[in-house]
Amino acid sequence: MFVSSAHAASTTETTVAQAETPGADAHGTPGADAHGATTAHTETGAGHEKAVFPPFDSTHFASQLLWLALTFAVFYLFLSRVVLPRIGGTIETRRDRIATDLDQAARMKQESDEALAAYEQELADAKAKANSIAQTARDEAKAKAEAEQAEISAALEKKLSDAEASIAAIKDKAMQEVGTIAEDTATEVVRKILGGTVDRPSIAAAVKSVRG
Repeated sequence: MFVSSAHAASTTETTVAQAETPGADAHGTPGADAHGATTAHTETGAGHEKAVFPPFDSTHFASQLLWLALTFAVFYLFLSRVVLPRIGGTIETRRDRIATDLDQAARMKQESDEALAAYEQELADAKAKANSIAQTARDEAKAKAEAEQAEISAALEKKLSDAEASIAAIKDKAMQEVGTIAEDTATEVVRKILGGTVDRPSIAAAVKSVRG
């Protein structure tokens, strides 16, 4: 755009120079004025070739600043109306998603803590129940063993008493038989020694006195 403006200005200067230069004669033959016009046109072309680059030309600073301001305003409006709302929406969406994930993680942690506490409580209850069952079984086994021991002891005591009574009866019987044997033996001995009839009651009394 700036180059086209410079080219238009140069063309205008060349046209003005040609208008001010005297023209050719009636026959169209160029004279001295035509030569001067040619020289002016050549000088204008040389001036056009040595022109300053339009962006660096101070005569175009005002228009450049204007277009810069317009471009900045359009770019600012584009950023504020299109880009920034989209970026803000994306950030807000990600923020909401992160907050939701954090809430879900906290809820899951709380649920896991509650499940762990319930498991530990159930484990403690199971251990207490197992200990109670084991203690009950031990108590029952001990009571049963004590009852069986008492029954065995009672049976042994009865058997011992019966044995002692039987031994006493056998002893009494044996002692009675010993007395009878002693009486018989003493009677027979006295009969053989003394001869004749022997007084049985006297022999029995004598044997009893000796045993007594």
